[in-house]
Amino acid sequence: MKTVMILGGAKGVGKEILKSCIEKGYNVAFSGRDATIANQLIKSLNAENKLYFHELDLNNIDEIENFYLETIKRYKKIDSLILYAGITPVSSILDTEEEVFDSVFNINLKAPYFLLKHVLKSMKDHKSGSIVFFGSAHMDYGQIDRAAYALTKSSLNTLSTHIAHHYAKYGIRSNYLVMGWTNTEGELELRKKEGVSEKDLQQKASGILPMGRMLNTFDPVPAVMYFISDQSAMTTGSIMRITGGEYI
Repeated sequence: MKTVMILGGAKGVGKEILKSCIEKGYNVAFSGRDATIANQLIKSLNAENKLYFHELDLNNIDEIENFYLETIKRYKKIDSLILYAGITPVSSILDTEEEVFDSVFNINLKAPYFLLKHVLKSMKDHKSGSIVFFGSAHMDYGQIDRAAYALTKSSLNTLSTHIAHHYAKYGIRSNYLVMGWTNTEGELELRKKEGVSEKDLQQKASGILPMGRMLNTFDPVPAVMYFISDQSAMTTGSIMRITGGEYI
């Protein structure tokens, strides 16, 4: 019986990963800020014994260790860690306020780093584990209005390869999934604030992305399920691009 821990998991692609894990019979610990949404999800899946939600604001890492400890308390070990949660502020170097910079680094980089600090110890003790980082096509240099975001995603790639290199001897694998432009709730909400409807967004994306459409929230899931399965036992340090051909 595998236990999967998701940083995030109540919305977007994270939610679809969670649902796929439940279908496989895995235990899942997930996190987020909205307990109401999480509890509705748990109830809808009728999987109270296989799901644990930990309320967590990633701007503050005080609860990170408790998330880990409660997961271990319930399920004894962590087989896979999915680092999904993140924010994508629209801001160039010239426009970035300190508050925005701190928030994107806290949520996208600091929180995963300190969760890994704890999870790696457990994986090391059990001599196995799979870590999946959610990256972005912005990782190389990013669009001009995604400067801080691009830096966090590049750093996560470095962190993934660092783990792959130094922790393989403990049976721990780490891989980086480059997720392209996806119609998550967060993306749709951001565009709505900009006055762009979902229909207009899809039309715009179809003219930009080589494969002609945005990703939906299901597209990255098979790759994640492969990375956390025993089929990928010798796969580590890899980058998998699920971007519809998009490079930034």
